[in-house]
Amino acid sequence: MGLDRLLNRGGGFLRKRATAAKHLSVRKRKHYDDMLRRLSGVGLFRSLPPEEVFSVVESARPFAARGGEVMFSEGDHGDRLYLIEAGTVAVTSGADKRQVAQLGAGDAFGEMALVSGDPRSATVSAEGDVYGWTIEKDDFSRLLDGSPALRAEVSRLFASRLDDLLGRDSEAEAAKWAKLARGHIKVGSLLPSDRELRDENKKHGGAAFAIWLGILLDGIPESLVIGASMLHGGAVSLTLIAGVFLANFPEALSSSVGMLKQGSSRRKIVWMWTSLMLMTAVGAALGNLAFGGLRPGTFVFVEGLAAGAMLAMIAETMLPEATEQGGPAVGMMTVLGFLAAIFVNSLSH
Repeated sequence: MGLDRLLNRGGGFLRKRATAAKHLSVRKRKHYDDMLRRLSGVGLFRSLPPEEVFSVVESARPFAARGGEVMFSEGDHGDRLYLIEAGTVAVTSGADKRQVAQLGAGDAFGEMALVSGDPRSATVSAEGDVYGWTIEKDDFSRLLDGSPALRAEVSRLFASRLDDLLGRDSEAEAAKWAKLARGHIKVGSLLPSDRELRDENKKHGGAAFAIWLGILLDGIPESLVIGASMLHGGAVSLTLIAGVFLANFPEALSSSVGMLKQGSSRRKIVWMWTSLMLMTAVGAALGNLAFGGLRPGTFVFVEGLAAGAMLAMIAETMLPEATEQGGPAVGMMTVLGFLAAIFVNSLSH
């Protein structure tokens, strides 16, 4: 598992669409969790039911400002909300530029002008490098149209002009809100789009070798079982050949397409697959030699361990991808595949 994680850091997760989707989904989940923590600190958003906050999370965009940069001036039109992730900003007002507040990580500003349409009531400048997130007014307006809870909160803001949306005793409430909202993130939204997968391929332009190593790692249990099945002069079972072929052929097609998109030549890809074939043969030979002197009980244990590794690989990579691409038909196809394996096995006896 440690080797697999090491390969994935180098881009090995791109060897299968399922592992790539899992990697990017985890990253998107972390991004959404981060946004929920920041949105939970803004009373305006925390008033939303957790199931309605997802649209806000999707609308957030990163921003960066350098020290001394004016992010907006007093009297400007309010067109976005800012959430600070790192750094501090100074809030000044009036002709004398009197500082009225200093905001830092976790703070939000610009939300009142966002919902009211009034001009900015102060000037905000970065005191150093500042990083964070913004939400455009148009995105927020679309959310406002579909959220009675948000409309009610906006009306309350107009009526009371709250000085502080959080309050000192609201931290526990904010954490509770973020936890509930996290449970309402749409599962489908965590799955990466084709564009995100292409961007990840470009980012890991040198990942072909990591993909090769990852597939080699997946093939170790298979090669050992192939070698072990030939002990005492026996032949490789037809069922095993069919299973290995059906498991590896789609994987080979998927990985080859990924390598082509990264710029690898067809000749290089063919050589990589040829080397994997030769390495599998070497693994089978080693398995045959290593298991030759084992007692039957020990051999059964090792064979079961190898079979379990293959099942784990199928459950982690092939089934999720099949479910994503095939939909409801996957269950029936899995059953038919199992029956086909039994049928092929019966032909070998």
